[in-house]
Amino acid sequence: MKSVYIKLNEINDVYALVNTLVSYDGEVDLESGRYKVDGKSLLGIFSLDLRKPVKLTFHDSEKAEALMNSLKCFIVEDPEL
Repeated sequence: MKSVYIKLNEINDVYALVNTLVSYDGEVDLESGRYKVDGKSLLGIFSLDLRKPVKLTFHDSEKAEALMNSLKCFIVEDPEL
């Protein structure tokens, strides 16, 4: 498993994230507080509190490395932003 924190500032960021993740051939989750949703689900993502960074977890670390470059613009170092 590999996890990073991401920040989605606009609605278009959510659409871009989902469009990128649907090409990922593995499971991916987003977590905000005690809520966990499928990272490929628009409806699920919009149910989260997106005012703060959310935790993005890839369940297959090897495949996740290929996607990390395309997600670079969303990744934050400090999840308390």
